[in-house]
Amino acid sequence: MLKRKIISKANYLLEKFPVISVTGPRQSGKTTLIRNYFPDYTYYNLEMPDFREWATSDPKEFLNTIGEKVILDEIQRVPDIFSYIQVFSDERNTTGQYILSGSQNFLLMQNISQSLAGRVAILKLLPFSLAEIKELTIKFGIEKLIFNGLYPRIYDKNIAPQDYYPNYLQTYIERDVQLLRNIVNQNSFIQFVRLCAGRAGQIINHASLANDAGISVSTVKEWLSILEASYIIYFLYPHHKNYNKRLIKMPKMYFYDTGLLCYLLKIKTSDDLQYHFAKGAIYENFVINDILKQIYNRGKVPAAYFWRDKNGHEIDLILELNNKIYPIEIKAAKTMSTDYFKNLTYYNKISGNPAEYSYVFYAGDNKFKMAEGNLIGLDYLYDFIEQINK
Repeated sequence: MLKRKIISKANYLLEKFPVISVTGPRQSGKTTLIRNYFPDYTYYNLEMPDFREWATSDPKEFLNTIGEKVILDEIQRVPDIFSYIQVFSDERNTTGQYILSGSQNFLLMQNISQSLAGRVAILKLLPFSLAEIKELTIKFGIEKLIFNGLYPRIYDKNIAPQDYYPNYLQTYIERDVQLLRNIVNQNSFIQFVRLCAGRAGQIINHASLANDAGISVSTVKEWLSILEASYIIYFLYPHHKNYNKRLIKMPKMYFYDTGLLCYLLKIKTSDDLQYHFAKGAIYENFVINDILKQIYNRGKVPAAYFWRDKNGHEIDLILELNNKIYPIEIKAAKTMSTDYFKNLTYYNKISGNPAEYSYVFYAGDNKFKMAEGNLIGLDYLYDFIEQINK
């Protein structure tokens, strides 16, 4: 079984906190991780009617009986239990008492923030990273990985993307969305998600989305919040350091997995990706995803942004790490060009940032250190954070 990179951080945090919680998208491998990598913990799935009824009817007796070193999966199904976990963990005053997880992340985090603040370490498990996928015996090119996506079940069970994603989307709509909000017209919501896919890597325009989807701006904001809460999309916000006062203020939208993104865009094969109108945005989404995964797998929250001024100068990703700023550009082309550094050079000039911290990731195979910055092929992306952390 593939060992997930987040395990070492999880073991470390279990020695520091009474509770850790593992969140992340549906089918990102949360249950597999907590069941297989913590053999000393007793596993309880509160989706099981008997356990759920016991925990709901008498949470105090339930927790008292099961003791310490316990995994509680689908814990959001018993919201009252969080307050009791707070009391029990405080009374015992020991670390590593509970591991919590669940598929309804919004409800899970809502209860954690209300009852367990300061007592719980929160880990975010996303689909496979490139570092993890490299450990599999089957090797894929970048285009295939982008098209397949990186949900573990695709690789564990050898499921074709065209079979996996329709079922993933349907399950998501029927379970996650309906629990968060009773959306009567599911077809309208799916069409809205497809419209969002066409805007991946773009600055959000609520009015434009509303007009194309035939819904109100307030509904657009509500549906975007649902997609964000359920780990379908996330936002990068603009980076402001007063280098230029005329800056864009709205966030850019990305998808947590490019396989789902390709499915929503009706891309049929990895070869079709080469000619698709959104190719550049999809590559950008893929690279940003993996950089964020590398940071989350270390148990940290990324300080990640984009930068754009009103004159059209733009940096795809601004990463703040260890008191340094790393501006990053992402290109889908396979050939190198010094033109890739144009916006980085402009940014470094007005910000005073050293060129050595600048990076261009491109779809080629090489790695160069240049006067303008670093040109890196995507094959070297998997350990980027480790390299710049040295």
